[in-house]
Amino acid sequence: MFGGPDEMPAADRPAPPDRAADRVRVLLPLPLPGAYDYRLPPDVPAGPGDYVEVPLGPRRVVGVVWAEGGGGIEDGRLRPILRRFDVPPMPEVQRRFVDWVAAYTMAPAGAVLKMALGSAAGLEPPRPVTAYRLSDAPRPPGFKATPARRRVLEILSDGPPRGAAELALEAGCGIGVVRGLADAGVLEPVAMRVSEARRDPDWALPGPVLSGPQRDAAQALRAKVRAGDYGVTLLDGVTGSGKTEVYFEAVAQALEAGRQVLVLLPEIALSAQWLTRFEARFGAPPDLWHSDLTPHQRRTTWRAVATGQARLVVGARSALFLPFPDLGLIVVDEEHEGAFKQEDGVIYHARDMAVVRAHLGRVPIVLVSATPSLETVANCEAGRYERLDLPSRHGNAVLPEIRLIDMRADRPERGRWLAPSLRDALARTLEGGEQAMLFLNRRGYAPLTLCRACGFRLQCPNCTAWLVEHRLAGQLRCHHCDHCVKLPDSCPSCGTGGSLAACGPGVERVAEEAAFLFPEARIAMMTSDTLFGPHAVEELVRKVTGHEIDLLIGTQMMAKGHHFPLLTLVGVVDADLGLQGGDLRATERTFQLLSQVAGRAGRGDRPGTVFLQTYMPEHPVMQALLDTDRDAFLASEARERIAAGMPPYGRLAALIVSGEDMEAVDAVARRLGRTAPRMDAVQVLGPAPAPFALLRGRHRRRLLLKAPRGVQVQSLVARWLDQVPVPGSVRVQVDVDPYSFL
Repeated sequence: MFGGPDEMPAADRPAPPDRAADRVRVLLPLPLPGAYDYRLPPDVPAGPGDYVEVPLGPRRVVGVVWAEGGGGIEDGRLRPILRRFDVPPMPEVQRRFVDWVAAYTMAPAGAVLKMALGSAAGLEPPRPVTAYRLSDAPRPPGFKATPARRRVLEILSDGPPRGAAELALEAGCGIGVVRGLADAGVLEPVAMRVSEARRDPDWALPGPVLSGPQRDAAQALRAKVRAGDYGVTLLDGVTGSGKTEVYFEAVAQALEAGRQVLVLLPEIALSAQWLTRFEARFGAPPDLWHSDLTPHQRRTTWRAVATGQARLVVGARSALFLPFPDLGLIVVDEEHEGAFKQEDGVIYHARDMAVVRAHLGRVPIVLVSATPSLETVANCEAGRYERLDLPSRHGNAVLPEIRLIDMRADRPERGRWLAPSLRDALARTLEGGEQAMLFLNRRGYAPLTLCRACGFRLQCPNCTAWLVEHRLAGQLRCHHCDHCVKLPDSCPSCGTGGSLAACGPGVERVAEEAAFLFPEARIAMMTSDTLFGPHAVEELVRKVTGHEIDLLIGTQMMAKGHHFPLLTLVGVVDADLGLQGGDLRATERTFQLLSQVAGRAGRGDRPGTVFLQTYMPEHPVMQALLDTDRDAFLASEARERIAAGMPPYGRLAALIVSGEDMEAVDAVARRLGRTAPRMDAVQVLGPAPAPFALLRGRHRRRLLLKAPRGVQVQSLVARWLDQVPVPGSVRVQVDVDPYSFL
C-alpha cells in the first residue's frame, strides 16, 4: 500500500545493537500509522529533528527524522534518505508536542506533522529580494519631483534600502511610482537577503501611559516572563479596559530577553486595528501566519521562525505548530472564541493545545478575554490558572447601558425588522453626528426562500440546509458547501411563476431597511461576503474610524476588538438567534458574543447604549446582560453543567460516522452502537443522525461518549474502535472535547 515492505512502520520492533547507527525513523506528513525506517547514507548526516527527503514508492516526500532506527528489516531492503535540508532541525519540544497532540486527538502523528511543516518550500534557501536605495547618479534631464516621488525619496534619504511594496506603503503611493523612479535611474536596485530586509520589533520604544490597574497587571505579567517558567494567567478585563496594552508589556519583556513570542488571534485576517497598534508600539510589523498569506509569504515566515529571525509571530490557530527554537511567551487573545477549534482534519482546540505547548516548553502563557470561557474560569477557581482583573474601562470611558426591546410589545411594521424604539434611537444618534452599529449574525439577504403557492423550500442538494439568498450577488448559496444557484423564476416543485418569497432577515435585508429609513446616512456592511482579505477589512476600519461611515451593519466580524471612538449606539436585531438548537454551549456563546458586540459602544468619551431586540427578555442570558452581571451568569451556567456532568466538569468524546453511501454509514454506526463501552458512570448516546445529516454530499451519524472528568476517554474510544471494522468508503472521525454538535 505504501510502496512495499521496505517502508513498514518501525513501531514496536527491537533494534539490533549493531544496526541502529545507520538507520533512522522518519515521520512523514501523511495519515500513516507511524514512523518508517530508512537507511542513513554516510554522506547524509542526519539526526533527530532534521528535515529530510525520502523515497515513498515512486514519490519523493519531505519528512522529519523522529528517532534512531529500529530493526526487523534487512539492510539491503532499506531505502536511503536522499538528502538533508540545510535548515535548523525541528526543536525537540516541537516533536514532543506533535506526539502529544496526536495522542490526545487520536489523530495519526503524520497528520499533525503536516500542520507543523506549514510550508515545505520554506526548507529551501530563500531567493534574494530586490530592494531600492538612492542612486549616486545625477538626476536625469526633465526629472519631475511629484509629491509622491518626494515622499519616496525622503524615506530613503536617511534609511536603509526598502522593497517596492514597503516603500509604496510608507509613502502612501502606488508601486508604479517606485518603479518609475527606478526606471529613471533615481533609485537603484540592490539584492538583499530576506534577513537583511527584516525590521525587528523594538521592545525599548515607550508604550502608552497605563492606569494604576493596568500598570499592576503589566508588572505581574512582566515578572512571569522574567521568571521564564510555565504558568497560565488569565487576563480578565471588561471591553475597553486596555488588555492589549497590558499584555504588550509582557511581549516587550520577552523581546528584551531575546526570546520569541507567539500571539494567537481567532481570526488574524480581521485584526487590522491590532496590527496597527502593534506597529505603533514596537516600531515594526509582526510576522503573520494565516490562510490568506501567499506561498512566498508562508515559506519566508516559516523559515524565519525556524532560524529564530522572526521575533514575534501573530497568527491564527495553525501558528501554534510553527517550529519556534526559543519561544518565551504565548498569548491567546479572545481565548473564548470558537474559531480556535478546528473541526476538520486533526480536530483540536488551539487554546488548549497552546497551554500544552507552553507546559512542554516551560514558558508562560497568557489567556485574554472580556468574557472568558467556563473552562478557563473553572481552571482559575481550581487554582490551576492565575487571574489578573481589569474591572473598568480605560480613561473616561464607561460601560454602555443595556436596554432590552421586547419584540412582543414593540413590534416592527410588517415586512420590517427594526423595532420603533430602535429606529428612534438610530435617528437621534445619526442626527447628533455620532456613529451606530446594527448587528445580525446571519449573512445574506434571507435565510429561507419558499414558494407561497405550495410551501416548497429551496434546499441545498448536498447538505441538510436551506439555501440562503444573497441578493447583492444575485444567487442562492449554501453556507456549508458553498453550492450556488441563481434564484429561479418559478417554483421548482409546482412551477408557479413569481411565487418565491424571502423569509426572515439577513444583514443585506437589514441594510436595505436602514437605507430606506435613513437615506442620508453613509452605510457600510461588514461581512465575510462583502470584505475579502485583511486589506479590505483594514480599509473599512479606517473609514469608520475617520467617520466616513455613519452606520455599520454586519455579522460577528464586527464584534472582535474594533475600537471606534464615535460609535455610541449598538442595535442587535435578533438577540435570541444563538439560543436556538439546544447546543451545550449555546447560552454561554450567546452571552459572550452579545457582550463583545455591546462592547463596541461608548469606547470613547461619549457614553454608549445597546439595544437588544428579543422575544425572550426573561431569559437568563438577557437578564445577565441587562444587569451587567457576568459572574452570576457563569455561576449559574456552572451549576447546570455540574448537575449534568458536562464539560468542564465531565468529559465528552464524539464519533462522527460519514460516507456517501447511507446504508454503509448506518451499518458502521449500528455496529459502533452495539459495541459501545458499558461501564459505570460512562454513557454512550446514539447512534443518531447528526443535525446536518447530509453535509457536503456525505451522510453523517453521531455517537457521543460521556464520562466523569477523571476518565481517560482516549483509551476507551481506542478499544471501542478496535472492535468495529470500517470499510474504506466510510470515515469515522473522533472529536475529543467537542464544541460543535452539528
